[in-house]
Amino acid sequence: MDADEAVETIQREMTAFARRARASAGRMHPELSLVSYTLLGHLEECGGCRATDLAAHYALDKSTVSRQVTALERARLVERRLDPDDHRVQVLHLTEEGRRILARVTDSRRAAFRERLAGWPEEDLRRFAGYLARYNAWATRGEDGQARTP
Repeated sequence: MDADEAVETIQREMTAFARRARASAGRMHPELSLVSYTLLGHLEECGGCRATDLAAHYALDKSTVSRQVTALERARLVERRLDPDDHRVQVLHLTEEGRRILARVTDSRRAAFRERLAGWPEEDLRRFAGYLARYNAWATRGEDGQARTP
């Protein structure tokens, strides 16, 4: 396989991966889309942030994030709190229910990945993890190769 064929295979396989990820997210928790799961995970990781920060981090349109956040609020998975340093700003935080559902879905996703990768040798797992991290790191670099904030 030459480089062009390899790139085509990578593109095709990553598209299939994204399709499966969206479909499996719906099965694991019907009310929690892959985007919602990702947003909840980021809120947990960073301890809360503004909706505009979510949009910037994931390079999503503000209206897309707004719709997702509204749905998460209606489901009582996130709540808005005033920023203690600037009462003009509202910060999104996970609710206890949001934490509980995120943990359950995360456990399900980890189990699914472990099952799918169970037969892989440890060295292959390390190499695959490294390749994915390297590929995704590109998105956080500018044209000059320097790190930029997502």
